[in-house]
Order: sequence, then structure tokens, then C-alpha cells
Amino acid sequence: MAGSWTLADARGVLRSPTAADDKYSRGVVGFRTGSDAYPGAAVLGVEAAWRAGIGMVRYLGPDRAAQLVLARRPETVTADGRVQAWVIGSGMVPTAPPDADDASPGDSGRVGPTAARSAADTAALRGILSGAQPVIVDAGALDLAVGAHAPRIVTPHAREHARLRELLGLDPASAEDDDGRAAVAAQTAAALGATVVVKGAVTIVAQPDGWATRVTAGTPWLATAGTGDVLAGALGAVVAAAEARREAQGEAHGLGALAATAVWLHGRAATLAAGGLGAAGGPITALDVADALPLAVAEAIAAE
Repeated sequence: MAGSWTLADARGVLRSPTAADDKYSRGVVGFRTGSDAYPGAAVLGVEAAWRAGIGMVRYLGPDRAAQLVLARRPETVTADGRVQAWVIGSGMVPTAPPDADDASPGDSGRVGPTAARSAADTAALRGILSGAQPVIVDAGALDLAVGAHAPRIVTPHAREHARLRELLGLDPASAEDDDGRAAVAAQTAAALGATVVVKGAVTIVAQPDGWATRVTAGTPWLATAGTGDVLAGALGAVVAAAEARREAQGEAHGLGALAATAVWLHGRAATLAAGGLGAAGGPITALDVADALPLAVAEAIAAE
């Protein structure tokens, strides 16, 4: 039976910066996200990474998306360089999607063939996935996760999870209860050799060794466009910061624990954003969730 990831668990992973830290020791996360068709995904992911407490963000992507990223977050660096983790695929569309009528970068909207990922983008993503740095693989890069060598956290929703299983030669199994979903996710993780985050009202995080946990979103108001891009950015920040600590201090956490912590922060931020609108909550946008991430991080770090 998969347990639940809690505030105390998140607190065990997160750390406050110290007087000895600089922007590099706090972690550098790189983004290869967004497209001319979906530039907003790049903005949302980068915003979330900054809000989750990273030391530096590098963004490498299309000019239009880069301009929007800099307009929102001018502190972002748009030059290549060393990073401790990557976020890829948000706002991209696979070159040959399984169903051209359902080829959006993370939902069931319809897009035309001109939105498909370019050969140059595909080559760049494959290069990242052949490296040593951890990679958060989202939406339009999920098809490239199979057979890759980098440490990976993949972030499919239910439909993307079924497609990923087909690519792995697994049957598109589904389950109604959370324990069944955790078992299916763990099977996917084992076949892929990567941590799997199956998004939903209850998100399942599973590792290749069979370990799994569940994270409750906290509010159904989180089910809105762009929040998956925010989650990807938060994941990148948490992983890159942890990797920087590992390099400097030898402190290490498994990718499953890091992923579950980022998912918890994402859900808690949504709850805080919606709760600010009244006792019953109220409508929020993806940027509202990103804006509340500092409160969620502060709450977790302050917890005993």
C-alpha cells in the first residue's frame, strides 16, 4: 500500500539557504521548454522555478518564448552554461504524436502539424537526455524518455501515462483506486528505469525499485490549464537545489523523495492561493499557484 507524502516529509527534504550560499550553490536549473505555438509554458515553468527558491534559471528556447520569459522574469539567463538539473518538454508537441487529433503539449486540445517539435529541438532534447544531470521530462518530450540514460523524472497525466506504457511495450493498464494506480506507476517506473509522477487529484510518485507514494492536491481548483507547467518548474527547482547540496555537502535524496516534495509544494501552493479567496476557496490560475509557492516553501521549512 502506498503511503501519503506529508508536510513532515517535505520538511525533511527542503533546506534554507545559509550565509555561505551564493546563486550557484543554491542550484541552477535549465529549461528547454515552450514553442512558438505554446510560449506560455516556458513562462510558467520558469516562474515556478524562481518562486520555489532556486539560485539561477537558464532558459534555452524559441525567441518568442525567451522574450516573454525575460519580460516576466528579467533575472533569467538566456545563455547556455552549467546546470544541476533540466526541465524539458513543457509546451512542446511530439514530432509524430500517437493521435494527431490529441497532440497538445499536455492536455486534450487540438493542434496542427506546424506545432510539432522540430528536428533541431528533438536533437537538443536527446542531447540533454544522454547527459548526467537529472532531467524532468514533461509533456512534449515524454516520447524521448524511453531508452534515455540521464536520471529522469517523467510527469505524465493519465492519458500520457497510457501512451508511455504503449511505447514501453506494456499494456495500457488502468486502476480506479490509489493503490492500484501506484502499482501500475511502479511497473512503468521499473520498465522505464526512471521516477514516474502520474498527475491527478491524487498524484502518484513511483520509483523503479517499487517504492511509491501518493500526494493529495489539496484543492480541486488546481485543475486548470498551465498548472502542469508550474509543477515541472517546481520539480526542476527542487531537484537542482538538492543536486547542488549533494555536490557541496554530500547530502543526497532519492529522486522519488524530491519529486514527491515538489508535488506537495505545488498542491499546497494551490490550496493557499484558493484559500485566500474565502473559506470554500475560489478560482485560481497557474500563475496564482506559482505566486504562492514561496508561502508553501516557507511553511514547510518552518515546520517542526
